[in-house]
Amino acid sequence: MNRKRLIPLLLALMLLLAAVPVGFAAASANTEETPRAGIATPVMNEGEMTTTAPKYVFLFIGDGMTYPQFQATSAFLSINKDKDTILTTNEMLNFMKFPVAGSATTFDSTSFCPDSASTATSIASGHKTYSGVLNMNEAKNKSYTTIAETLKAELGYKIGIVSSVNLNHATPAAFYAHQASRNNYYEIGLELIDSNFDYFAGGALLKSTGNKSDNPQTDLYELAAAAGYTVVKTQAEAQALAADTGKALVIAEDLADSNAMTYEIDRTETAWALKDYVQQGVTMLNNDKGFFMMVEGGKIDWACHANDAGSTIHDTLAFADAVQVAIDFAAEHPDETLILVTGDHETGGLSIGFAGTNYSTYLKNINYQTISYAKYDADYVAKYVENKTPFADAMADVTALFGLVMPEQAESAANKTLVLTDYEVTELEKAYDITLKGGFGTDANGKSLQTQEEYVQYGTYTPFSVTVTHLLNNKSGINFSSYSHTGLPAAVYASGVGQELFMGGYDNTELYYKMAQLLGIG
Repeated sequence: MNRKRLIPLLLALMLLLAAVPVGFAAASANTEETPRAGIATPVMNEGEMTTTAPKYVFLFIGDGMTYPQFQATSAFLSINKDKDTILTTNEMLNFMKFPVAGSATTFDSTSFCPDSASTATSIASGHKTYSGVLNMNEAKNKSYTTIAETLKAELGYKIGIVSSVNLNHATPAAFYAHQASRNNYYEIGLELIDSNFDYFAGGALLKSTGNKSDNPQTDLYELAAAAGYTVVKTQAEAQALAADTGKALVIAEDLADSNAMTYEIDRTETAWALKDYVQQGVTMLNNDKGFFMMVEGGKIDWACHANDAGSTIHDTLAFADAVQVAIDFAAEHPDETLILVTGDHETGGLSIGFAGTNYSTYLKNINYQTISYAKYDADYVAKYVENKTPFADAMADVTALFGLVMPEQAESAANKTLVLTDYEVTELEKAYDITLKGGFGTDANGKSLQTQEEYVQYGTYTPFSVTVTHLLNNKSGINFSSYSHTGLPAAVYASGVGQELFMGGYDNTELYYKMAQLLGIG
């Protein structure tokens, strides 16, 4: 190369290297000593970030919720706002309007399709680990301290954990437990009690007397009461709680599948929603030192696992309603509050669009669904199996509860897009036959005889009900590609004190470090 051209290039390179912040070089040199090894950390210039620490922090985690879930919910709201066929409304959820938006990768030490224990660990303690592990390293011989534990111990913050699923389930557990397996429910429950956190509210504790029914251990609720927790299991008792009650463990009165809170689509008008438990949490936690509240919309994930788009959308709306409680609180404390909304991973491979509807969507069809797959299984399908109900009678329920219409009723159908084709009826009949027979059976070792083709079609769910939801999804222009988690990034929305720190793209472990940096801990 000509020397006259080379000298300016060398000078430019020297200037570029001189401009690299020292902190970046130091971070790169110490990657083996930091849990963020291999993860690029954004460098904040002096004056870019607020120096004020938030006094009140709300962290909302939509389990299984990333862009597809809340965008589908937004689209559903939009199409229901418009009376005409022309789309004119963009009805965004409240957190989608936050001033700062970021994006976080979600892979864990196991896979690009991670689980809730490991991803919640990343958010809670800033470390990658294997799927199924809670706040421990991959060797399972070292525990990590969570941000909630540190805020409690170092700053004296009050801590609240709220979830629509079981309080010793993976995501809530990641903020107080340290276990080699997320399935160690009793041990996780013991750590819940030992955490000394101030407010727990949501679904019931799993395995509250241990794993062995013939040799039960001391009930976790009894241990919690002995440790100073006010344990309540009715809505009336929950409503009676006050700021001076002290530590509280609140179990929702209306419980459904796996003793979690009911799906929003099934909730009665008088039953508390997720937002009500958050509102009660504000009452219980508000104090002069500050508080940290993690709120999980856990049944978004469960609905997506089951490929139930209607329940997914309604639980995402309930999640947004819970976020509104924090927004209203922040309006009264604008210079002291930070609200973060994110997801741990995506579930189900949900997409807006289906091959059978091409470029068209019919999201108003979701309005015809009035029951979750789980409640339909419990209240209807179980009786079909018990009574050997004729297919035609079962389909009458399907029409009433999901809107799907048999071909012979096409002329009288108010919505032609919900009329089943002969092929779709055949698929329903096949699924119904398998369901009435009790499933796929097992071999001598208890292993399911379900074929790979049958798993792809039904997953581990009741063949009839999952086929019903699949058909309604597809006729609405929605599709799922999996019964498991996928590798999509999680959206991050921020509003309030320090919001600018959460802008851009980064790894999910950075959520911990950004919060810790802002709060001056760790």
